[in-house]
Amino acid sequence: MANEWQHTACILCECNCGIVVQVEDRKLARIRGDKEHPWSQGYTCNKALRLDHYQNNRARLTSPMRRRPDGTFEEIDWDTAIVEIAEGFKHIRDTYGGDKIFYYGGGGQGNHLGGAYSGAFLKALGAKYRSNALAQEKTGEAWVDAQLYGSHTRGEFEHAQVSVFVGKNPWMSQSFPRARVVLNEIAKDPTRSMVVIDPVLTDTAKMADFHLRVQPGTDAWCLAALAAILVQENLCNETFLAEHVHGVEPVRAQLRDVPVAEYAQRCGVDEELLRAAARRIAGADSVAVFEDLGVQQGPNSTLCSYLNKLLWILTGNFAKKGAQHLHSSFAPLFSTVSGKTPVTGAPIIAGLIPANAVPEEILTDHPDRFRAMIVESGNPAHSLADSTACRKAFQSLELMVVVDVAMTETARLAHYVLPAASQFEKPEATFFNFEFPHNGFQLRRPLLSPLPGTLPEPEIWARLVRALQVIDEAELRPLREAAQQSRQAFTEAFLGTVAGNPIMSKLLPYVLYETLGPTLPDGMAGAAAVWGLAQKTALTYPDAVRRAGHADGNALFDAILEGPSGVTFTVHNYEDDFALISHSDHKIALEIPEMLADLKALAATTSQLTTAELPIVLSVGERRAYTANDIFRDPSWRKRDTDGALRVSIEDAQALGLDHGGRARIITAAGSAEATVEINETMLAGHASLPNGFGLDYIGEDGRSVTPGVAPNSLTSTNWRDAYAGTPWHKHVPARIEACRAG
Repeated sequence: MANEWQHTACILCECNCGIVVQVEDRKLARIRGDKEHPWSQGYTCNKALRLDHYQNNRARLTSPMRRRPDGTFEEIDWDTAIVEIAEGFKHIRDTYGGDKIFYYGGGGQGNHLGGAYSGAFLKALGAKYRSNALAQEKTGEAWVDAQLYGSHTRGEFEHAQVSVFVGKNPWMSQSFPRARVVLNEIAKDPTRSMVVIDPVLTDTAKMADFHLRVQPGTDAWCLAALAAILVQENLCNETFLAEHVHGVEPVRAQLRDVPVAEYAQRCGVDEELLRAAARRIAGADSVAVFEDLGVQQGPNSTLCSYLNKLLWILTGNFAKKGAQHLHSSFAPLFSTVSGKTPVTGAPIIAGLIPANAVPEEILTDHPDRFRAMIVESGNPAHSLADSTACRKAFQSLELMVVVDVAMTETARLAHYVLPAASQFEKPEATFFNFEFPHNGFQLRRPLLSPLPGTLPEPEIWARLVRALQVIDEAELRPLREAAQQSRQAFTEAFLGTVAGNPIMSKLLPYVLYETLGPTLPDGMAGAAAVWGLAQKTALTYPDAVRRAGHADGNALFDAILEGPSGVTFTVHNYEDDFALISHSDHKIALEIPEMLADLKALAATTSQLTTAELPIVLSVGERRAYTANDIFRDPSWRKRDTDGALRVSIEDAQALGLDHGGRARIITAAGSAEATVEINETMLAGHASLPNGFGLDYIGEDGRSVTPGVAPNSLTSTNWRDAYAGTPWHKHVPARIEACRAG
């Protein structure tokens, strides 16, 4: 039916709010929130309503592309592309080793299923190194989490008496269900409070009871002071610490020595305001904390991750309503793989190479350098620090293949570009399943058939694995036959077959796609890997899965197939939080020696990284009402701020002679760019910001190329990075700003 409302989800941030869509002439004609979605419940922000600008834009690819020697591209057929690419990677593997093949991507904010299938091709080649956007943001926090309790936590802000946001503006960046509704509820309730740590007077900060307006880059001193106040004023939950935490005393001893008054001056926050905020946290019935890019992409970011977690651990805000929680995972975003990168020895955290190290692992004569690269649903030539170095590195590769819906900045550097079906033309899902006590998963059905000439990623990877000829058709036949009989027959055959076949056990997504996939509803073959994830989930959390109404993995999988708005896959009790701690004693391990050493060193650490030559702190990648990730290439979706203005303070505008709406040149150690000026009272003197999502070129209807705004990574450097995680300091780039004069 042409006017049928179809269930799907927004693909622009980790919330993946449920939406319903009416499709007309292959256009997403009408979009509204899905009231049946278990988490968003009809809520969306303004950006979801513009999703047709992703689905229908002039940058879509409709044929495999091969680069000619002169750098131009030619269309080739799929069979030719698959054969040549498979042979190219086999050559790399046989000549240098499979570990010289590097994989970047695996899905953005809305498409993770393709990444689930790429692993089969990578394992068949012996590839072992990978990275993605999380290595620009979350690996420092993941490193801390792994040592404290073993996994990721999320705050229950809907019920928290005190919500703490560290370098986070959820009014604009969302990140938890119904964010603006929840923020308004907190602000209107006199029994609840909000603490915001941010140098910018953000929309969220304007709602806060305690805005700790730190000087840019001084969050560590602010957080250390807050934690120290809890200890020095005897505000810790001693019962909780005695029963559920070990390693407390070394931490307590270190915090006793923190000079609170001095650190208040260092971070620029009034000492009494710091003490009032700490006391409010300590006295609350429940506290939830959220850290985000404001600190995760700035100085001392890993230390900040550690310190902000002390706020809820020291006060016992865990395993109770409205507090901080571990949670189930339908498919973990982070692996447990660790180690060092082959060339520079940079730390590999959660299985990911630091994004800032990527060019250095290629641009070298080291024998273990990467020789080939696969990029799937990512645009690292635009999104990683120092775009110039990234482009040079990618151009030096012997083989580079990009899988994407558009001819991105990265795709133009590739030897082959494979056109993927859009996220609304295939079954899709994300693994941002972070809720507790009820956690959920949505398998999205295709709203449209794939654009002619494109293929869903599961089919692309399956064709590439077939071309490697690592599994014989005869090995798959028994599973195909069992899948035709029943789900239970397939389960038994699958477990028996895979257990005795080490090659098949390494290539499970491919095996499922080839055997179970054809038996799934029309257009849903790409969901076959979800069956395997459902089995694993039921084995990992058997009681919680049954509590959610699913007898076993097959029942869970069927519920997922039959639930277009999503299903709850686990229901935990609050006391289950302790069982989810991965340490053998199920206690939080508070002492991390490296972090305590850094905490001690703060007293002698400089908080000023700017210079007389570069006196302004530039934050790049700010989330605004009309910014989104790179998948929105068509700039016409924006109703305002169409040039991605440079926001500067009133004081800096006066000192530098900048005019609102005028032009300014931004100079950093890495490069320079021009931007439109927005004089904004939310900015501190000495602090400026540029938004994310700009600097992408686009061919308009008139055939002319336009590139609105500044590509942020033309101004960033790979040298500015966290000492532990290698994450970039995008929010703390020393810069100089000069007025551009007409003529």
